[in-house]
Amino acid sequence: MDGRGETSDDWGPFGRPLFDDPSVRALRRVGVVDIGSNSVRLVVFDGAARSPAYFFNEKILCGLGTGLSETGRLHPEGRARALAAIKRFQKLADGMKMPPLSAVATAAVREASDGPDFCAEVLRETGLNIYVIDGEEEARFSAQGVLLGWPDANGLMCDIGGSSLELASISDGQVGKRVTSPLGPLKLTSVPGGKKGLKAEIARVVQQLAEDMGTDHKRLFLVGGSWRAIARLDMERRGYPLTVLHEYRMTPKSLATTLKWIDEVDLDAVRQRTGTSAARMALVPIAAQVLKRLIREFRPKEIAVSSFGIREGLLYQQMPERLRRRDPLIEACYAAEQKDARIPGFGKRLFAFLQPLFKTAKTSELRVIKAACLLHDVSWRAHPDYRHEVCFDNATRANLGGLTHQERVFLGLALLHRYKNAREGSRFEPLFGILTEKNINRAEVLGKAMRFGAMLTMKDPTKLASLKWFPKKRQLILTLDHSGKDLFGEVAQARFTALSDALQAEGIVKFRR
Repeated sequence: MDGRGETSDDWGPFGRPLFDDPSVRALRRVGVVDIGSNSVRLVVFDGAARSPAYFFNEKILCGLGTGLSETGRLHPEGRARALAAIKRFQKLADGMKMPPLSAVATAAVREASDGPDFCAEVLRETGLNIYVIDGEEEARFSAQGVLLGWPDANGLMCDIGGSSLELASISDGQVGKRVTSPLGPLKLTSVPGGKKGLKAEIARVVQQLAEDMGTDHKRLFLVGGSWRAIARLDMERRGYPLTVLHEYRMTPKSLATTLKWIDEVDLDAVRQRTGTSAARMALVPIAAQVLKRLIREFRPKEIAVSSFGIREGLLYQQMPERLRRRDPLIEACYAAEQKDARIPGFGKRLFAFLQPLFKTAKTSELRVIKAACLLHDVSWRAHPDYRHEVCFDNATRANLGGLTHQERVFLGLALLHRYKNAREGSRFEPLFGILTEKNINRAEVLGKAMRFGAMLTMKDPTKLASLKWFPKKRQLILTLDHSGKDLFGEVAQARFTALSDALQAEGIVKFRR
């Protein structure tokens, strides 16, 4: 037991918290080494722990599990490359003056006869102790990674690695039943019987998985590089404009069309257009067959891609429950505001001032509106002529959890209008089509409301003014204290008029007696 009254068991397999003190855990830098069957990766997380930023991210496709089914040993060249990569990662961590790295190894290392020898070699050469997790632990960590991005996630997590495939049910913020299987593309390459034998083996294993896990999961959460490569191909086939993989959603029908398309298209040509590595694309055809069978057996209503997996799940493992319950989007926006805004804390006051405009908004909509208010000023250092573009880019491309693609574009468009009245002619116009016309208009209203509220005062707008919105009468009423009269200058008046016009309303200004 340590000085905080916590035992080593409270902190999972590593026997220590990744963040030393509860009051500073959210601000610590944490490094994780993930030694998979196909890739070895170092990720260094930084910033708000509930929605960590990626300070450093490097991956080497070593192919440790190549040929494992035939030899029972790690691939010699892959082993040498993996050791070299881990030695580099440790040196980088030393240069960053970080706490000790946390290292996990999955299917290839746990199944190979020389896996323990490899771990001993890594320890001897680098001082890094590798924790080899079993299939169920791997499933749990990956599912926890999904929960890091989606606290309200409900469905079936499906993590594909080079040598294995794990499933875990997720509901009510908890990870339920977990299973592992040998359906990794590297392992499947050694299945005898050609294409017919491969198809039969996949069908047999997936049928067993369906019996074990049940088929009442409405959403399938895809974790793993091969799934992300397939999702990127789905975007390419559809001409989808927002190439952010996290929270990309597909219907079974659309994905089935893409999986058939993968069988017919020149993957080498597509690989170059999508920026997929040759080593990763080589695994796609087999992974596509596995996914096709999973959809057939489990019959999900929707398929969602998660960029968060085992590494993020390790972070989630270390979080106290109170931190897990926080909204990852809002936490990330608070962190960005504290770091980059001119007046940290103003976003919360701006949100309170603007709330009367959104009285009918659902809770899910209000959180995005609040996020926009927190982010409304974080790009102020950008050149004024391009500030609106920087805002849109940051919102739509940033590593933010808890955001659908529609919410990303809504957030980006609102922030664009925070700095620019018109959106016509923008290079981002293809992305606007992700939104309905109604939500495009709502984003414009929010942006122009922030534009006005941020101009009205540098302190708390609720202390000197209030807004009332009467949608049936089409009236927007601004009531000002006399102390705020001088602040309502020409620029503020023009922005209030622009907000009224966006609402197609009569703007009325009143003064309190």
